Amino acid sequence: MQVVQQILFLLALAAAGYFIGQRIKTIRNTILLGRDEDRSDRPEERRAMMLRIAFGQQKMFDRPLIGLMHFVVYAGFLLINVEVLEIVLDGLLGTHRLFAPILGDTYPLLINFFETMAFGVLVVCVIFLVRRNITKVERLQSTRHRELSGFPEIDANTILFSEIILMFFLLSMNAADSVLQSRGVEHYHPVGTFAFSGFLKPIFEGWNTTALIAYERLAWWLHILGILAFAVYVTYSKHLHIFLAFPNTYFSNLEAKGQMANMPSVTQEVKIMLGLEQPDSDAPAEIGRFGAKDIKDLTWKNLMDAYSCTECGRCTSQCPANLTGKALSPRKIMMDTRDRLEEVGRNMTQNKGQFVDDGKSLYGDYISAEELRACTTCNACVQECPINISPLEIILQLRRYQIMEESDAPGSWNAMFSNLENNQAPWKFSPADRFNWAQKEG
Repeated sequence: MQVVQQILFLLALAAAGYFIGQRIKTIRNTILLGRDEDRSDRPEERRAMMLRIAFGQQKMFDRPLIGLMHFVVYAGFLLINVEVLEIVLDGLLGTHRLFAPILGDTYPLLINFFETMAFGVLVVCVIFLVRRNITKVERLQSTRHRELSGFPEIDANTILFSEIILMFFLLSMNAADSVLQSRGVEHYHPVGTFAFSGFLKPIFEGWNTTALIAYERLAWWLHILGILAFAVYVTYSKHLHIFLAFPNTYFSNLEAKGQMANMPSVTQEVKIMLGLEQPDSDAPAEIGRFGAKDIKDLTWKNLMDAYSCTECGRCTSQCPANLTGKALSPRKIMMDTRDRLEEVGRNMTQNKGQFVDDGKSLYGDYISAEELRACTTCNACVQECPINISPLEIILQLRRYQIMEESDAPGSWNAMFSNLENNQAPWKFSPADRFNWAQKEG
């Protein structure tokens, strides 16, 4: 029987590894569709930012209570997985509590610590469910924010319910295990009663030994299979940020938030027009594309941002355009970009790794001209994001395409652009007359 369990566990582990590997491959391939961008400079500063923002969750603590609760879930997720290592090894080797004889008196202390974290995760997840579904925090409501309708709303609740169930199985497994220890059942090494599962012991003490063993094994299997299923599901979920937050913050834009990157080709044309540079004879006759129409026109970092988005809505809750009723929602910009990436990923999977034109694009099919025009470029969304995502970079690239390729701009904007091109100023007068106002004042 023990050998059968080991074989089944190995198969489950291999299946989870295969599906996770396939998803990682798809996500990596779609991110690499983006334009190249060098984010390798200032490595020490980048490491410090990653530790401060991703690991230390500095921005989450701008709202201390929520930050603390989020940290409990986050720390619990990381630390409880240390105990999962023992469960995995037990499953592969056919042992039970492999580390108990190795760690001696330290083992119960560790399990008590893990149980404390598990109980904290369970309580906080219940609170988050209440906030999302009963007290109804405004920025998390699908009735107010259409981008949260459907799968995003289901996804958020699924993750919270899953974590509650996983923590319950962990605690109840330890409780049943503790009763079996006290009865001297073979295979269940005496390691004592633990901090929180001890409160569940009275539920199991009236059970017969056969039923207890069956439940302990069932809880063990459901806990570990649940974790493997959770690991696969996360790659499709907004909770992918658990893993991507670290590289995403490491590759953050280190420049001042108000600094916008110019298009090199346009900058060169302006310099040539002003006589500051000579035309490059080796330059291509035509520029491929101004701005971005689809994901291939964005940078790989923009695409990593989309996969890293937590859908927390802090960006949208601070967006002045959204607050005044405009169509723009920075969160929707990121979610739309990820949805397009997922669509392109499925396309590539169906066509042996090659993308076959599907007649769709990010601009137009996902993000509208109205949304782009509503942006004031104030950087509130960038400032607010807990993992340094920049919806503004995507908005700017799409808006450049919208205006420079589609010529889709309000009349007042076109007049200003024409004046800039002809007079090197937003106003309609000759550059030679630019200082006439000073003579009149004098």
